[in-house]
Amino acid sequence: MSDHLFPDATLPALSAELLDIPNQARLTAATPSQHPPRILMLYGSLRERSYSRLLTFEAARLLEAMGAEVRIFDPSGLPLPDDAPDTHPKVAELRQLATWSEGMVWCSPERHGAMTGIMKTQIDWIPLSNGSVRPTQGKTLAVMQVSGGSQSFNAVNQMRVLGRWMRMLTIPNQSSVAKAFAEFSEEGRMKPSSYYDRVVDVVEELLKFTLLTRDLGPYLVNRYSERKESAAELAQRVEFSKATGCGSAASDTEGSRSVASCEMPEVASDAPPKSSRCCG
Repeated sequence: MSDHLFPDATLPALSAELLDIPNQARLTAATPSQHPPRILMLYGSLRERSYSRLLTFEAARLLEAMGAEVRIFDPSGLPLPDDAPDTHPKVAELRQLATWSEGMVWCSPERHGAMTGIMKTQIDWIPLSNGSVRPTQGKTLAVMQVSGGSQSFNAVNQMRVLGRWMRMLTIPNQSSVAKAFAEFSEEGRMKPSSYYDRVVDVVEELLKFTLLTRDLGPYLVNRYSERKESAAELAQRVEFSKATGCGSAASDTEGSRSVASCEMPEVASDAPPKSSRCCG
């Protein structure tokens, strides 16, 4: 081992008991999953001849040929966020599929230099958290886009930002198909081209990353700052319980804010609430 750069090895700002030092043993699943990788695919257009849908179908064929179990969500009939309850059948279907999946493919047209509203609506309906479960945390993601003109990367770049916000593991590769109207046959099949080859690359990479991480996703994105916040909240709940005699503190399940039947003030934090989706 090389000499330390800093003779003073103290870390006064660190809560040492909450530090999780990564090691190889923690990054190896004791019993790896044996079922086919479960992939959910979302596309961002409702046009009769939607090239994002055709590209999604082409990628789905490849995924199935490589042994994955694939589900494709049809966004037709999905209401705008906050314009319907989350019990709406299309919302419930989407959320169930998000929970079921181990990886996702998002494919959007580029419209006005951005992903479509239909694409964003689907992502917005997937909650950041559902009780103690984060439906997308640690799951893999591949992003693709189609363009009517020259090649662009605006939509895939935006979806990468959203994937990070959803705490997903977005693979390095991506697909951007320019002049998509010229890349598909009348029957809707993608023609041989360098664009098609890139789709194959993306699908291969997505499955590799999914197989590598699907049993380890929650650990890979487990954060020191959140462990520290949870510990502080638990300590406050315990102290509140002792001070008020309300009974034992609630179990330290993420998202739980109550102590027995007593009301508890929120813990001040600069971070947004774990279940929040936006400022609006």
